Amino acid sequence: MKNPLKFIQEVKQETFRVTWPTKKDTIMGAVMVFALASIAAIFFLFLDQILRFLLNIILTINF
Repeated sequence: MKNPLKFIQEVKQETFRVTWPTKKDTIMGAVMVFALASIAAIFFLFLDQILRFLLNIILTINF
């Protein structure tokens, strides 16, 4: 990087070439992330409850 001013100009030119997502795309992406995170949270909640139940059964068995 020899000339910082030239570098800044090139960065500015590149930002104009970027295809920015539309508002609709951004909202849809956020909704999808929220939905998938919610599904994952519910899945792990059920898995945790099942494993807790099974572990309780195992620990209460008297030999």
